[in-house]
Amino acid sequence: MNLLRRCTLAACLAVVAGSALAQAYPAKPIKLIVPFPAGGGTDIFARTVGQKLADTLKWTVVVDNKPGAGGNLGIDAAAKSAPDGYTLVLGQTSNLAINPSLYSKLPYDPIKDLVPVALVASAPLAVVVPANSPFKTFADVVAAAKGKPAQITLGTPGNGTVAHLAAELMQKAAGIKLQHVPYKGSAQALTDLMGGQIQIYMSSVPTALSHIKGGRLRAIAVTSEKRSSELPSVPTIAESGFKGFEATTWFGFAAPAGTPEPIVKQLNAEINKVLKAPDVRAKLMSEGGDVLGGTPEQFASLLRTDLVRWGRIVRESGAKLD
Repeated sequence: MNLLRRCTLAACLAVVAGSALAQAYPAKPIKLIVPFPAGGGTDIFARTVGQKLADTLKWTVVVDNKPGAGGNLGIDAAAKSAPDGYTLVLGQTSNLAINPSLYSKLPYDPIKDLVPVALVASAPLAVVVPANSPFKTFADVVAAAKGKPAQITLGTPGNGTVAHLAAELMQKAAGIKLQHVPYKGSAQALTDLMGGQIQIYMSSVPTALSHIKGGRLRAIAVTSEKRSSELPSVPTIAESGFKGFEATTWFGFAAPAGTPEPIVKQLNAEINKVLKAPDVRAKLMSEGGDVLGGTPEQFASLLRTDLVRWGRIVRESGAKLD
């Protein structure tokens, strides 16, 4: 009986301690790591949510851009941070679901070293060409590529990125071969595309959207199952004759493994509230994102599923990085 009382008391104390911990949180600034340079889609999504948390809750959220190695440096920094709720990272499909299969010596394990907090948004990729390109439709690209195999140039933000692997899937579905030109990020690639150094570029919608709306680029297809709300006149690849084709990228907040569950739940609840705010939804959608949200468990399930799915695609593509 005494043992039972002691166990019951311990359980009660744990609940009280967890509740007090959540109520006291946050007592200092929260560092939000963005594993890519400022100005890109990931950075915009992170700053939009972080600023809304600051505005509505009076939290101090400090964005810390840590680009490099396809997002690995920023994710690794978060994974090795203290699990106290004061470090978050906005990861995405590439560095959480693809890089574990792509890199032979990845310094972190997305399952063991991180805990999912909340999904933020997903976004399709877009096949874009210069405004003066002769390619008006995806069918034009397919026809030209079949006439000149491996001669039409296709740029991506880098080997093993979602864009690269989606492009590989696209070529396989269409039965064509393009000349892959990998870049180290999107900035130089977009400059070269608009300058005519490459003919086609596979881009996330948030990255290319301003250039598309500004008339400098033309989107000829998107990779999502449904059309993008920001590009409603642009058909999907599935609509272009390749039924069932779908490839998107998602963005989600994660924390170091071991972060107390009450804090993870509190963060998840507040982030979900922010994602329901009309101004936040409008901003994310204007950048080409489809707002998600949901529970940590739903994020974890998606991550496990995509680790398997993209791992298979990486192996089939033969891509490998060290």
